[in-house]
Amino acid sequence: MSEDPDLGMLLAHHRVRACVVGLARGEDRRDGESVRAAFWPDATVDFGIFAGSFDEYFAWVVPGSPAVLVTQHLLGQTHIEPAGDALLAETHVVAYHRVDMGTEERDTVLGGRYLDRFEQRDGQWRIAERTMLYDWFRDDGVSVDWSQGVMGTPFSDDRFTGKAAGDHSEAFFAAGDLATRK
Repeated sequence: MSEDPDLGMLLAHHRVRACVVGLARGEDRRDGESVRAAFWPDATVDFGIFAGSFDEYFAWVVPGSPAVLVTQHLLGQTHIEPAGDALLAETHVVAYHRVDMGTEERDTVLGGRYLDRFEQRDGQWRIAERTMLYDWFRDDGVSVDWSQGVMGTPFSDDRFTGKAAGDHSEAFFAAGDLATRK
């Protein structure tokens, strides 16, 4: 960390939170580069329904199950504590998943917490170990088809639907200049 412990902790907190946010965004978009950037190659994960090495997790998440059509991870607070040379972080998450059940699509939502052990190597903080805790789960039933619009009003353009890969936010950020955005 830094010579000033308060400043060092503030910077570490910022970098840990940025890592968690980048990972959630990468998972929602099935963006392998963003997912890989959040973990050390020797990391381990345990989601209760899946446990393994980073490589096994990566193969599970990217490109993701074809049955999981859309995801959205909303992150809550992140509590961070130093633990020797590591940082321990707990981040609350609410995650939406649209799942193709074969005969119908269903919307599910879960609430839980990521327990992450971060290690700093070569000046970077990344996840060395992740465990998922589940606090609640809700099955909202058969999905509504909102692909053509919402609340009875059609979309003016196909860029407004959120998709697991190739959504409009990629073009939004790639443009870089407000004058060129549509």
